Amino acid sequence: MSTTIPLRRVAEPHCNECSLVSLCLPTELTDNELIQVDQIITHGRTLQPGDVLFRQGEPALSVFALRSGSLKSVAVTEKGQEQITAFYLPGEMVGLSASEGEEYPVTTTALDTSAVCEVSFARLDNLSSHLPTLRRHFLKLMSREIRDSQQMMLLLSKKTAEQRLATFLLDLSARHRTRGYSATSFRLAMSRHDIADYLGLAVETVSRVLTRFSQADLLVVDGKQIDFNIAPGDFYARVEELF
Repeated sequence: MSTTIPLRRVAEPHCNECSLVSLCLPTELTDNELIQVDQIITHGRTLQPGDVLFRQGEPALSVFALRSGSLKSVAVTEKGQEQITAFYLPGEMVGLSASEGEEYPVTTTALDTSAVCEVSFARLDNLSSHLPTLRRHFLKLMSREIRDSQQMMLLLSKKTAEQRLATFLLDLSARHRTRGYSATSFRLAMSRHDIADYLGLAVETVSRVLTRFSQADLLVVDGKQIDFNIAPGDFYARVEELF
C-alpha cells in the first residue's frame, strides 16, 4: 500500500522562469507581485510513480501546482469503495477541493515521475488579501473544479461507453493543446484500469471501445499512445454517427 513520503527536492525554475506560469497564476500579476508569489512557494519537489502527495483525511495544509508528470486522485467511500475522481497534467492546481482547516477529500498519487510546487493555504490566504488579482484567480480555479465535477457526474449518468471514452480523450486533447503540446498525438499516463474506473466502465469495455475506434479509422492506438486520424473537433460527431 502506498504511503505518504517526504517529497524530494530537485532543481526547478522559479515562477518567472517557468513555461507553465500562465496556467498556474494570473497573467495580470506585475513582476513585483510575481516575485511575492514566488517567495511563498516551495519549488522542486518530486514524486516517483505510486508516491502519495496527500492522503484522504489528512489535514489540508497546502495546495500544489503540478510542474511535470501526472497525478491521479482517488476518493474512498464509507463502504470502502474507491473511485478515481481526477487526473492532473502539468500546469494544473492540485488540492483545491479542500481549504485550510479542512481535510483532503481524496488521496492523490503520482502516475509517473512528477514534480510539484507547494504553497501553504495560510501563506496563500495572507498574500491573497493584499493581491485581489490572486484571490480572484484561485476562486476561478475552485469554481472550475466544481464545474468539472458536475460535468463528470453528467458524463457518467447519461452517455454511452463510446461517448464517455470520446469525451475523455477529447478532454485530454484540449488540455494538451492548452499546454502547447500536440492535441492529436499523446501518450496516456494512466492505465486502462484507471480509465475504466474513472469512467465507470469495465476494463474490457475500455479496451473494446478503443479497438472499435481504431477499426473505424478514428484513432491509431499503440499501447498508451493515442493518435487522432481526424480533427479532434470532428471526433465526437463521428463517434455519435458510427456508434
